Amino acid sequence: MEPRKKIAIIVAGGTGTRMQSAVPKQFLELAGKPVLYHTIAAFANAYQDMKIILVLPEAHFTYANSLLQAFDHIPDITIVKGGSTRFHSVKNGLQQVNDDAVVFVHDGVRPLISATLIRSCYEAALSHGSAIPVIDMKDSIREIKADKNVAVDRDHFKIIQTPQTFLSDLILPAFELPYDPLFTDEATVVERLGHQVYLVAGEESNIKITKPLDLTIAEALLADQKL
Repeated sequence: MEPRKKIAIIVAGGTGTRMQSAVPKQFLELAGKPVLYHTIAAFANAYQDMKIILVLPEAHFTYANSLLQAFDHIPDITIVKGGSTRFHSVKNGLQQVNDDAVVFVHDGVRPLISATLIRSCYEAALSHGSAIPVIDMKDSIREIKADKNVAVDRDHFKIIQTPQTFLSDLILPAFELPYDPLFTDEATVVERLGHQVYLVAGEESNIKITKPLDLTIAEALLADQKL
């Protein structure tokens, strides 16, 4: 398959509630730069022709414009206003996408995404139409059923990460569907049109920062990467 344009929709709609911070979590400092800086830089550095669409609440536009000044060379980036749900935010970002592209949809608070994983998702999407990074569950899990709980086989389950990656001709029609609360991520939207999604190996370090402990772990992982 011929190479396609590369477009990363980075969704950054969080607040600082669970971080117990007045500053939105994507703008908290991580190794001297905002969390979101690292996320944007990862995609910009993975491919020279990467176009980035940053989706965030309008109230955060000032934060974002300040953040971009931290780049020596500002990436090819468009800032788009988010929606009331993740579905609507991604839909707003997709309005900037034309056909014949590989579209990455990534959490703004996953700043440790590697170029290797981004490229792996791109190649898999070219071959299979989609690429959803997953990692194994390590803990035992139980299912709660009414008045009882039962053990389940963790080998039958995977932990989902981002970037969820698709050919534009799959994801664009999917997001023309009416919103459904059962759409928990982009994969569930694409599946509604009858497409099976393709799983790829994610990375243990591709953590999502939602709590103070996550920020501490990310600092340590970044320090290790620099050794």
